[in-house]
Amino acid sequence: MDTERDTGAAAVARWLRDGMARGVLSFPLTSFHADGSLDPDGYRAYLAAQLDAGPGAVFPACGTGEFFSLDEDEYRQVVTAAVEETAGRVPVVAGVGYGWAQAARFARIAREAGADALLVLPHYLVAAPQDGLVAQVEQLAARTPLPLVVYQRGQVAYTTASLRRLAALPTVIGLKDGHSDLDRLQRLTLAAPEDFLFFNGAATAEIQARAYAAVGVPAYSSAVHAFAPEIADAFFAALRDGDSGTAGTLLRDFYVPFVELRDRVPGYAVSLVKAAARLRGRPVGPVRAPLTDPSPADLAELSGLLATGLGLVGAAR
Repeated sequence: MDTERDTGAAAVARWLRDGMARGVLSFPLTSFHADGSLDPDGYRAYLAAQLDAGPGAVFPACGTGEFFSLDEDEYRQVVTAAVEETAGRVPVVAGVGYGWAQAARFARIAREAGADALLVLPHYLVAAPQDGLVAQVEQLAARTPLPLVVYQRGQVAYTTASLRRLAALPTVIGLKDGHSDLDRLQRLTLAAPEDFLFFNGAATAEIQARAYAAVGVPAYSSAVHAFAPEIADAFFAALRDGDSGTAGTLLRDFYVPFVELRDRVPGYAVSLVKAAARLRGRPVGPVRAPLTDPSPADLAELSGLLATGLGLVGAAR
C-alpha cells in the first residue's frame, strides 16, 4: 500500500473494497412527488428497502439518482437522508459534478451531511484535453478533504499518464469506468497503485461483468439493484460462486431483453429503472425533465420482464 496515501482516504478505500467484495454497489433513485417536488419520506422508505438488501455501498445523488436535476437544498436532503438511514452500516459516496467550482459547493454540502466520499461525475458540456481533465480533479481535491472516486464516461476518458497523476493525489482513491473499453481499462489498472479501486460502471453493468472481471475489475454498480435487488443479488452470487449456468440464464432471459428495451429511448437507463421500482410498489415517483417516463407499451413489456426475472430467481431458490 502507498504509505503516502492519506490515512483517512485509505480507511474509506478499505471500507469500500470490503463492501465491493460482499455485494453490488447501490445507486438509489431519488423520490419525487407526482408534481415533481422532492419526496423525502418516500426516499427514506425506499432507502430502507435498499439497505435491507445488503449492498456493498450506497451512492446517493448520482446518475440513477438524477443528480443533474437536484438543486443544492434538495441535494442536501438526499445525502443527509442516505447518511442517516445507512447509519454507518456501509459507505455513503455522494455524487458531485458540473465544473469544479460547482462540484466543490456540492462537496461541501456532502461533507456537512456526513458523506464518507464523493463520486466525481463527468464535467458539464465541453470536451477537454488530458491536462484539463486532471486539473478538474486537482481543483476539487484542493477544496474538499473527502476521498474522491473519479468517473470516466462520456467526454471523460483518462490515459495511463493522467491516471498516474490522479492516483498521486492523496485523496483520489478510485475510478468508476463507464466506457467499457477493456483494452484501455486493463492498461489503467496496471498503471495504478495496488490499493487503487476500480469498478464497472457501465449501464446495466451485469451484461459486461464477466468481461470486466477478466481484466481484474470484478466490482460493479447495479441499476437492477435499484428495483429488484433479488435479481441483482442472485446474479452477483452466481458470478462469485462460478455458477455460469445461473448467470447465463439471468443474462439471456432477463438482462439482455432489459437492455434491448433500455436502448429504445434516450434516458431509459434511468426512466425504466424508476418505472420498475414503481411496479414493485416503491415510493419513488416519476422522473424529472428532461427525462420522460416509459410509454404504456414499454411499461407493459417492462412488467413482463420483471416478472420473468423474479420468476428466474424464485426458480433458482
